[in-house]
Amino acid sequence: MADSPSFQRIAPDVKLGKGARVFAFTNLYGCEIGDDAKIGAFVEIQKGARIGARCKISSHTFICEGVVIEEDVFVGHGVIFINDLYPRATNEDGRLQTEADWKCIPTRVERGASIGSGATLLCGITVGARAIVGAGSVVTRNVPAYAVVAGNPARLIRMLNQSGTPKTAKPASFRTKPAKRSKNHAP
Repeated sequence: MADSPSFQRIAPDVKLGKGARVFAFTNLYGCEIGDDAKIGAFVEIQKGARIGARCKISSHTFICEGVVIEEDVFVGHGVIFINDLYPRATNEDGRLQTEADWKCIPTRVERGASIGSGATLLCGITVGARAIVGAGSVVTRNVPAYAVVAGNPARLIRMLNQSGTPKTAKPASFRTKPAKRSKNHAP
């Protein structure tokens, strides 16, 4: 289902799954969108990218060539995927680069993972099944299945059971309550 086609750019080579919903101000070309997936406003999905069934891709997200997102994945608002470790506008001789001048490095997000808003995922990594990437994280290496990672660079916070509950107690450095203020601190 397309929302207000005059505000979308969906190229004829896009494979749009049954029941997929694409909202306004999107730019899709050469990609595959799975059944019952939801693509929010202001999303760009480039050629060669694949989005699995029942995924939710939130607004302002950029999914570049080489990204595979398996089924049941949540991608928050403003998530950026990168497919080139050494991006350049021009070659050494000053000519603008073309597709022949760089190598696309793939990234995979496995089934059921969740990527928090504002995260950036560098290329050549895999985010494991049911893993959670915290909002604003910069993911520079593989994330194990059932892991919770956050930060810049993203670091392991905890592991989850298959039910999605914490496997172990929270690390000592992870606070659930604000630290107590000292007596010398003015309110």
